[in-house]
Amino acid sequence: MTHEYTAPGALGEPSVDAAEVPEPGAVTIVVPTYNESANVRQLLHQITESVPSRLPCEVVFVDDSSDDTPQVIEEAAQDCPFPVTVIHRDEPVGGLGGAVVEGMKAAGSDWIVVMDGDCQHPPSLVPDLVATGERANAGLVVASRYIKGGSRAGLAGSYRVAVSRGATWLTKSLFPRRLHGISDPMSGFFAIRRSDITAEALKPLGYKILLELAVRSRPRTVTEVPFVFQDRFAGESKSTAAEGRRFLRHLAGLRTADPLSRMVVFGLIGLTGFVPNLAALWALTQAGLHYLPAEIVANQFGVAWNFLLIEKLLFRDRRIHRHWADRTVRFALLANADLVLRIPLIALLVGQFGLAVLPATALALVITFVLRFVGTEALVYLPRRSGKGTGRGSRTARSSA
Repeated sequence: MTHEYTAPGALGEPSVDAAEVPEPGAVTIVVPTYNESANVRQLLHQITESVPSRLPCEVVFVDDSSDDTPQVIEEAAQDCPFPVTVIHRDEPVGGLGGAVVEGMKAAGSDWIVVMDGDCQHPPSLVPDLVATGERANAGLVVASRYIKGGSRAGLAGSYRVAVSRGATWLTKSLFPRRLHGISDPMSGFFAIRRSDITAEALKPLGYKILLELAVRSRPRTVTEVPFVFQDRFAGESKSTAAEGRRFLRHLAGLRTADPLSRMVVFGLIGLTGFVPNLAALWALTQAGLHYLPAEIVANQFGVAWNFLLIEKLLFRDRRIHRHWADRTVRFALLANADLVLRIPLIALLVGQFGLAVLPATALALVITFVLRFVGTEALVYLPRRSGKGTGRGSRTARSSA
């Protein structure tokens, strides 16, 4: 369900006529908000003071709040010389990143600027971001705290500074090619051409949407401008331990997006399964169980451990394609088939191809590992090929103020 509220402004009233799309060089400012009622009036005032006189603009708020933020925006928008749209989501799918993607889909300008709603990103820089992109013929312009002229002064406390620095180092280490030329991949302040966005390819999770954009659909040319991170105008930071965990899951999902990376992670998870396997084997044999049935039972502990990690870290976004019970049974059958297949395969390599036992065992391990990975991906987590969507979208309330 969608409710819309828009105030007429510099770009004119909304219209279905394609000829009335804003002129090239206009900008849509997308602002994701969560309980920012104390900040949005000040933010709109700052935008009014610095943007419209230099650049035609519209503002799209995508709101996941439980307070009166949408109402405050609608009231403050009455004094704005540009259109202000409020999209309120009942189900905040994808967190802040999902809100940004929804705002991008609603944008009507060639350029989209993403910024926070807490006044830590200076709106006065919006025209410069767009002008820099036009001059450099860039698809993405990042406002960076880490180049000459930039500063992270608004980060409250040494703990947040350390977390920000650590997250930046980690992401740039994991994606050196994709993030080449981006000194501040954790920035939430950037401009991007609408033509450089493939919204369907994005799978946002949490609040680091720039990282998602840069990795999944790297724009043609990237440039940066420095900015000074401001103090929050009011309220408290939304950065929490839960958001930190979502960020790490997001990183894992991005890093394992290609098959080779998934195979490597699949193998590393498999190696960790030896720990519960051996621990269970020791406990069962100490309890007096014969080692052969103990081996079979202990193997199931390793299988269960691997399954849980693979579900959480590797195929989290593909779990919707099959019921959990179906996935569990299929994974267990494949994992145990690995044991059944390995022994006759070793016998074949030794008897028919004349390999020694040790290299034959090593080769059999590699072959069965690859087969298990391919089987797991194809038979347990295979995405549906039909055109019908399987995911559940969020209900939104859209207001044009």
